[in-house]
Amino acid sequence: MIEYDDLPVLNNPIMLCAFEGWNDAAESASGVINHLRETWKAELLLELDPEEYYDYQVNRPHMYVSDSGDRGIIWPGTRVFTAHVPELKRDVILVAGIEPNMKWPQFIREILSLAAELDTGLVLTLGALLSDNPHTRPVPVFATSSDPQLISDLNISPSTYEGPTGIVGAIAAACDQFGIPNLSLWASVPHYVGQSPCPKATLALVAKIEDLLDLPIPLGELTEDARAWEAGVNELAQEDEDIADYVAQLEEEQETTELPEASGDAIAKEFERYLRRRES
Repeated sequence: MIEYDDLPVLNNPIMLCAFEGWNDAAESASGVINHLRETWKAELLLELDPEEYYDYQVNRPHMYVSDSGDRGIIWPGTRVFTAHVPELKRDVILVAGIEPNMKWPQFIREILSLAAELDTGLVLTLGALLSDNPHTRPVPVFATSSDPQLISDLNISPSTYEGPTGIVGAIAAACDQFGIPNLSLWASVPHYVGQSPCPKATLALVAKIEDLLDLPIPLGELTEDARAWEAGVNELAQEDEDIADYVAQLEEEQETTELPEASGDAIAKEFERYLRRRES
């Protein structure tokens, strides 16, 4: 385990992680961390040494010019922020970065050693993938965990995925070794509109976090951005008969598949979440 000096004392924190790249279709997951950083006024805690984990020919640095005319450079990396959320009565740790190019085991040890030293009660990883679902319907978000207590408490299924994984999956798998409960949320972004950003998928992930933490999160411009995104995709579909037919086919398939899930309990839960947002 890696040891850190001069860490703050946090109140039963939750760590939320998202990484740009393979795990982050249409920047949906990283968009959540950006939104929470602004909403909760998170402060920078530390930055991982980028030279340890990034190939600058793969993830190139960016030049910028400030308002005063000074030139600077932003190196790809991973940054850790902290924030206090009074409504949650606990602190949050936000991990934002780009999926590393090398030394994944060391990268994971550094992230989870920090989580352990800060007495993190839960590591919540966020991801997004491309899938066959219509943009006109709510973005599906599914939750998985390897923690028996969370599986029972949240009534979710254990992860059964086998195959290639990204840094999000690798972090989640390593949480067991560090004794930290872990939960993963994945949003399904329509593959035919997978270009960045997709605020509707970001909004869906935020809504799922609201449910899990039982906490209304201010949505800011996310709702309006999601509506504008869907309206724009509708216009594109109307201009292309093949796409319009494909969307209609996906809608029909989803309605047939998910009809049994439209239970009274599900509708009641959705209405309760709506009321919490109205009160915030």
